[in-house]
Amino acid sequence: MGNLLKILAKDESASKIDIFLDFENAQPTHPEFEVWQIVNSVLVHSDRVLEDLQKYRGAGEEIRQAISNPSHDQLQQIAWNAVVPLVAKLKGYYDYSLNLDKVTYQTHCNGQSDKVTDQTQCNDQSDKVTDQTHCNGESDKVTYQTHCNEQSDKVTNQTHCNDQSDKVTDQTHCNGESDKVTYQTHCNEQSDKVTTKLTNGDDGSDVNNEMANRMSLFYAQATPMLKMLSDATTRFVSENKNLPIENTTDLLSTMAAVCKTMLEHDAHYTRFKNEDTVLFCLRVMVGVIILYDHVHPVGAFDKKSSIDIKGCIKVLKVQHPTKVEGLLNALRYTSKHFNDDSTPKNIKAMLS
Repeated sequence: MGNLLKILAKDESASKIDIFLDFENAQPTHPEFEVWQIVNSVLVHSDRVLEDLQKYRGAGEEIRQAISNPSHDQLQQIAWNAVVPLVAKLKGYYDYSLNLDKVTYQTHCNGQSDKVTDQTQCNDQSDKVTDQTHCNGESDKVTYQTHCNEQSDKVTNQTHCNDQSDKVTDQTHCNGESDKVTYQTHCNEQSDKVTTKLTNGDDGSDVNNEMANRMSLFYAQATPMLKMLSDATTRFVSENKNLPIENTTDLLSTMAAVCKTMLEHDAHYTRFKNEDTVLFCLRVMVGVIILYDHVHPVGAFDKKSSIDIKGCIKVLKVQHPTKVEGLLNALRYTSKHFNDDSTPKNIKAMLS
């Protein structure tokens, strides 16, 4: 515990601290098991969702042709045939984000009542945090109790989605997807028959005008999944004013500090049985930084922040660019306070 306090206090001797959390073998303790089951019931689908995202092919060209030629029946049919199955997929991703939102909020509630007092507990929390985010356990990626584990899992999963977002964006997953949803809305507005078809859920879409609008707003975000997680965390803080905000921000900054410290020590790499664990730690670190930035009044980049943002960026920069460019972009474009005047110029330069 003394080592953790030194890390959080940015003690100069912290760089010499040998702290290792066994993410690969962490198991929920008895008090955490119920929450773990709830989180795992959502995260168990994360690999399938990520795989599906990576294979996603947009229909941007078909949509553009149909919108540009509204009287051309054949082009309208081609666009429709391309869009309907994709909308079903998009709705599936959106529904999954809603499940992540619920489980993130719940794990925050459970995590506030528990104290991370030992390494095993912290491991469990971080697993959840990483998974979600990888979802990221994410909270797995998301952030901890199992608030730590689950939060980090969610965060990881979310962050992993961010990593994929450049690719997904190219595939029209963000703007293109919203184009598809917009096109469906356009079809709905133009045809009662089309509206009925969508509402009845042909091909599993089940998307009416209201749902299409919500999905469009969701996919308009640069990193939709991570935005959903940050909103859930922010909502938890705003709706539970009786709880000190430090209960949440300290958990997030602790996870960021622990991940950074582990990644700074080359000796830890040899202790990881899976090479993906390093990327897992990076995703958790970035995910919790972004969550912290959305929840803390001054954010993660201010000099008063309890996160060593300069050290975290350095850890990212020493990795191969192809592995961390998505994570660096997440810090640049998904954080809340990065562009504030209070952000030191040297920090902005590091991410420029």
